[in-house]
Amino acid sequence: MTRYVLSRIGQAVLVLWAAWTISFFVLYVLPSDPARIMVGPDATDVTAAQLDALRHQYGLDQPVLVQYVQHLGALLTGDLGRSIGVGRPVADVIGEAIAPTAQIAVAGLVLAIVFGGGIAVLATWTRNRALGQFLLQLPPIGVAVPGFWFALLLVQWFSFGLHVFPAFGGEGPASVVLPAITLALPTGATIAQLLSKSLVQTLREPYVDTAYAKGAGRWRVQLRHALKNAALPALTVTGLIVGQLFSGTVVTETVFSRPGLGRVTATAVQQQDIPVVQGIVLLAAAIFVVVNLVVDLVYPLLDPRVVVAGSRRKLRDQDGATPGATPDATPSSATEPKAVPA
Repeated sequence: MTRYVLSRIGQAVLVLWAAWTISFFVLYVLPSDPARIMVGPDATDVTAAQLDALRHQYGLDQPVLVQYVQHLGALLTGDLGRSIGVGRPVADVIGEAIAPTAQIAVAGLVLAIVFGGGIAVLATWTRNRALGQFLLQLPPIGVAVPGFWFALLLVQWFSFGLHVFPAFGGEGPASVVLPAITLALPTGATIAQLLSKSLVQTLREPYVDTAYAKGAGRWRVQLRHALKNAALPALTVTGLIVGQLFSGTVVTETVFSRPGLGRVTATAVQQQDIPVVQGIVLLAAAIFVVVNLVVDLVYPLLDPRVVVAGSRRKLRDQDGATPGATPDATPSSATEPKAVPA
């Protein structure tokens, strides 16, 4: 386990470096002048000599490889640089925006799990065929609905029509509701799609028939026996779901005029504020790799067969068997799964 964790941490560091490096070179080739952005579009009396002095001060007049090495060295010491647009440290700009984004992201994730999981469980539990088919058709619609259109619809209904929730701003718990629902729609639809398909397949397994034969009720079989195994495919895409939430904040916070990482990202891209964009890319990559590392460590707790299968392969290799070869005696499905998750 120690070797496995160290290996995953090494892969995480490699992913972070690759994400930061790609973002650096992609942003560098954009046709922009960071010095001109610093002085602002209204500064018409700035001379070329002053712009050259500003480029020299920030090292923008040096070759791209020299700038890359300098920025990478600063990154290794924890320095993300200074924002070109506002002139403040990037860490401070991102740190102030994390809390408002975390509020709607966590609330949206909770709503997505509750409603997405509820739709999947109810669709596979009900004996009403029409109701089950209707519920199974909802997730594809939720995935296809544009986020900005759904956000504007919520504002029209609940802010301008019913006057229940505020349309803009980030003050108070009420301002979190509509942005959280906007984020929860595509995420919950993804969860419902994966979980419903997995539940349909799981409910056809022999152990489900055995549970019914022992007198277990439908809810007990659905929630205690089938749901635990059916949730594993949805768990494997947790990183993608978190990434979907993070990317959705850009549109959501822009529509609802909320402070947060989404608006900071949109503003930084518009102003071509390279240090801020790189800092946000690095943060997003860090969240992605941490979530996937946690999922990899939790997976064996939910499905011990993964550890059993890994131990069996290790024993076969130590006994002189060819790595990856299929053993003569096929193990039963109770001790080793047909397909071992990566």
